[in-house]
Amino acid sequence: MYDPITASHVDHAIRSRRSVRRFLPTPVPKKMVEDLLELAARAPSGTNVQPWKVYVLTGKEKDRLSAAILDKHNSSGMDGREFDYYPTEWADPWLSRRRKIGFDLYGLLGIGKADKERMKEQTGRNYRFFDAPVGIIFTMDRQLGRGMFIDYGMFMANLMTAARARGLDTCPQAAFADYHQTIREVLGIPENELVVCGMSLGYADPNAPENRLVTEREPVANFTDFRGF
Repeated sequence: MYDPITASHVDHAIRSRRSVRRFLPTPVPKKMVEDLLELAARAPSGTNVQPWKVYVLTGKEKDRLSAAILDKHNSSGMDGREFDYYPTEWADPWLSRRRKIGFDLYGLLGIGKADKERMKEQTGRNYRFFDAPVGIIFTMDRQLGRGMFIDYGMFMANLMTAARARGLDTCPQAAFADYHQTIREVLGIPENELVVCGMSLGYADPNAPENRLVTEREPVANFTDFRGF
């Protein structure tokens, strides 16, 4: 039965979700993270395979991983991704959307188009989990098929929506997959597990300019073909 009050709460959690890029140091209790993951695991998956494996880090363990990735980021560069997340060749409208979010973010931070050093520094903040108290690494057994990525996306969406319902914020980060070997070595992840991505979890810093970024969404009419209505 439709309950408008419940619906409004769910709608608010979905609409207020955003990728936060600077967090407060306020701790997130382990029990709360466990509750979020339990809710996330209610996501559907093909034949109930449940392909997700999760590594949750805080404190010195999170700092240790960040230090190892940043050392490589600042010196020899990335390990290279094990799967194609982005297209090998960009075209519109996707290229324009990608450029806009980059320009908008750098504009809020006062980073000019030619300031490669500050751009690299901002990219490096990914690997500090944007100062969030909790960092998450998601993996999946590499023998599973590409369709399992769809299931994984629903799992992560559940996690982010449940976090918003509790006043928490997140940032899903494909950038971590670029350092899969470093992550594997630091966390002792077995070779059969594919590093899918990472996520920052915590409370947004309300005073950070980068957290004022609100990304645009295409109207339904632009991406939907209704038939038979």
